[in-house]
Amino acid sequence: MPRRSDALDRATPEAVAAAALRILDEEGPAALSFRALADRLGVSHATVQRRCTDLAGLLDLCTEHLAARLPEVPAGTDWAEAAELRFTALYRLLVAHPGLLVLRGGRPWLGRQLLARLVEPALADSVAAGMTPAAAMTAYRRMYLLTLGSAAFVDHRDPAGARETSRAALAALDPEAFPVLGGHTAEVLPPLTDHEVYYGALRQLIAAARPATA
Repeated sequence: MPRRSDALDRATPEAVAAAALRILDEEGPAALSFRALADRLGVSHATVQRRCTDLAGLLDLCTEHLAARLPEVPAGTDWAEAAELRFTALYRLLVAHPGLLVLRGGRPWLGRQLLARLVEPALADSVAAGMTPAAAMTAYRRMYLLTLGSAAFVDHRDPAGARETSRAALAALDPEAFPVLGGHTAEVLPPLTDHEVYYGALRQLIAAARPATA
């Protein structure tokens, strides 16, 4: 087993997060454990635990690792354009890692990277455009919940599989009790995995929230 200093150098927070995300993406949420991480990194179980203490700490490392990829929107960008850039970037990150969403559940995401790259600049832009802090937070919250929900409820990495699962469930319905779902399966299935459903809804929220001075 490597010496403690060598092991900690190998198991940096970034390396732990990257390895955890690979396990989640390749093998699913049930495969993630400190022992699986230790094997990937070539260190001891205890070394991994020193970095993140428990599962909640590990998930925080993962989300912070992803949040560091969110774009820094240039100053002076149109308010609506900035909002769309920030939230579509968050959506794409979440869609790419459905296993992380499963494990995080409803836990709050309050890491420094997310606060610095998304929450604070989004709120600051809204306040600068004329919103009160309360109105800015309400607008932010609506867009955040839309993004989180749109990413969480379907595995967008396997749209064909998601549609087939839903198709099988709809085929089992009594068409007399469910005339729309049972009688229009071909029409109701595609929106389940169509990213434009999210993008269109986000643009509607942005248009509704846009300050008069923006």
